[in-house]
Amino acid sequence: MDAATKSESTGLHSALRYKFIALVGNENVHAATAADAVAGVQPKLVIEPGTDSELAEVLRLSNEARLAVILRGGGTKLGWGNAPTRGDLILSTARMTEIIEHAWADLTVTVEAGCTVQRLQETLAQHGQRLALDPLWPEKATIGGVLSTNDSGALRLRFGALRDLIIGATIALPDGTLASSGGKVVKNVAGYDLPKLVTGALGTLGVITRAVFRVHPLPRSTRSFSISAASAEEAQRLVLAIQDSKLAHTFLQSHFSDTAPPVSDILFEGTDAGLAAQEAQLRKLSAPASVKEASTVTWTAREELWTFSDPASTAIAKISILPADMARTMKLMEHIANGHQVRWRALIYATGIGWLRLEGKPGSLRGALQALRGELEGQGCSVVALHRPEKMPAFEAWGTTGDALTLMKAVKQQLDPKNTLNPGRFVGGI
Repeated sequence: MDAATKSESTGLHSALRYKFIALVGNENVHAATAADAVAGVQPKLVIEPGTDSELAEVLRLSNEARLAVILRGGGTKLGWGNAPTRGDLILSTARMTEIIEHAWADLTVTVEAGCTVQRLQETLAQHGQRLALDPLWPEKATIGGVLSTNDSGALRLRFGALRDLIIGATIALPDGTLASSGGKVVKNVAGYDLPKLVTGALGTLGVITRAVFRVHPLPRSTRSFSISAASAEEAQRLVLAIQDSKLAHTFLQSHFSDTAPPVSDILFEGTDAGLAAQEAQLRKLSAPASVKEASTVTWTAREELWTFSDPASTAIAKISILPADMARTMKLMEHIANGHQVRWRALIYATGIGWLRLEGKPGSLRGALQALRGELEGQGCSVVALHRPEKMPAFEAWGTTGDALTLMKAVKQQLDPKNTLNPGRFVGGI
């Protein structure tokens, strides 16, 4: 860092701080503590705007002062991605929690970025509706954070990912511009699709201040079943058979581990008569495998992977494979885990997106992840490391960037030329 940049980076001088206080109030600007550190990077200030215009102005002032801004919603996924290369202040959406408009007759909802997913779902449920999304930790995760990390679960099999649910957004750009795109109707083709661009961008292009979603009716009834399999090959055959059938399932996921045979969970939604017919067809299709009524635990299977007592010896990765390669990938994982002496568990959705938990010594975890990434990337698949122990040797979170990096950097340069937002956290060091 040269002298000029260092001077600017430490430029949270009293004049600038007073400007922040004048904008958002003294009680909403406070010194960052050790608890606010992100991946070892210690910010100096935490600022909590109350409106999107306040947030945009704070961002403009920060950008002019060449401060590095780290975005925070509920803080549930701050460890995802690479460590920031620098971070001067935390820009929090903790006060931006309003559900602006629920147009229940039009099946849309407009909500501020700091609203938690659970609060939004509770509000929608009053009109028999829901956002068809099952992210991690909905009681804490915010709309802005979920969008920025593109975090969706098994329901995407039926309803699509976040890019299929979001139909409009307002984004604060580093220069203070508030840009809105999309609309409040499900069918809207006006302008560039900015909502889809910022979904999954890890907050590196702009700050999502509000979003508009399409919503769906709540089901009348639900039933879940678990199907045991003798091997990964059998589990894969069952998943592909279900996907190729006329069953109208809402989600389908499979559990694998080094300690138990595979089990697949399936969820049906509908009327009681319809659910009975679905169950009969499922049992016929699955025979002779054992089919049992499942508990509601199946809904939180992904969160269970994240429940561990020793972060220093646990790694979590997200993998993307072809559904037809599920059995082969699990056999590969078993081979790699044995070679590196690590324990493992996996949850694979029928879409081919999966979650992997590894336990072992930090060096062994890195070796296993590196070996798995090398094999899967050679097949056009991917491994993204979301949680890594502090003592694990350096390991790039995202892996090979492919041929899109040049275009991605050009978009970043256009929207955030001073590299203000979450510097270094995204793919290719963006």
